[in-house]
Amino acid sequence: MNLIEVLRRRAANLKYSLSPQISKLVLNVGLIAGYRDYTRFIILTRSRSGSKMLRGLVNSHSQVVTFGEMFKDPMNIGWDMPGFPKSERYLDLFRNDTQRFVDQQVFKKFPIQIKAVGFKIFYYHAMGTELEPIWDYLKNNQNIHVLHLKRQNILKTHLSKKKAELTDHWINLTGENVTAKPIELDYKELQRDFIQTRRWESEADQIFSCHPKIGVIYEKLAHDYVGEMDRIQSFLNLDFEKVKPQTHKQASKPLSESILNYQELKKRFNRTPWEEFFTD
Repeated sequence: MNLIEVLRRRAANLKYSLSPQISKLVLNVGLIAGYRDYTRFIILTRSRSGSKMLRGLVNSHSQVVTFGEMFKDPMNIGWDMPGFPKSERYLDLFRNDTQRFVDQQVFKKFPIQIKAVGFKIFYYHAMGTELEPIWDYLKNNQNIHVLHLKRQNILKTHLSKKKAELTDHWINLTGENVTAKPIELDYKELQRDFIQTRRWESEADQIFSCHPKIGVIYEKLAHDYVGEMDRIQSFLNLDFEKVKPQTHKQASKPLSESILNYQELKKRFNRTPWEEFFTD
């Protein structure tokens, strides 16, 4: 067996997301064939709804490349993965021709062992910025699969966001138990968040009604990630693999111990569509 054949066989076993520089090199010199016939997908959600957990689970599969919050910031390409280009030339394309950027740099040629490529996007990402054309791209390409991630209890979403803003602790990579003092929540702000989140969810389901789409509930994912990932792997047309979370669930106390004015809020939201959130 000659050297080229040895390199070709070794290259075929590389996962692109772990070795982007090497994979790019072997693609360019023709050691392995690049192709685009893979499942394209997005993780669609809002902040503090478990997207880091879901992305970590999906991206731990050897046949998947899952980028981060690609379109959060017009001044920064949100690859959230080492080895991908952030030079001025790529940033200019990213900002001024977003749709071409997606075709050329995100859904580009990958090694044949990659069977799904996607990224995270929140309902409000890119809105009102140069990157807004990404939404037309996603709407018009109905072959893009949608993992629509929701959290049943929006009170916990809101509380998690407020705690993270106060502590600047957004993700748990170690499993360490981080305790936080109880905080007071504003009734009107909370009500607006409940209404806005449900509106985002409903609008997204309508916009992507003609796309391949499945709902993923964070609470179910956290309770039974094995079962949920079986379903997701089938949806993304992957070979089955056992995968594990790459992050840890943030430690949490009961809501009544985490929110200073919990009883007051519970009373004010009684007999409203949101009363079900106030259960420990």
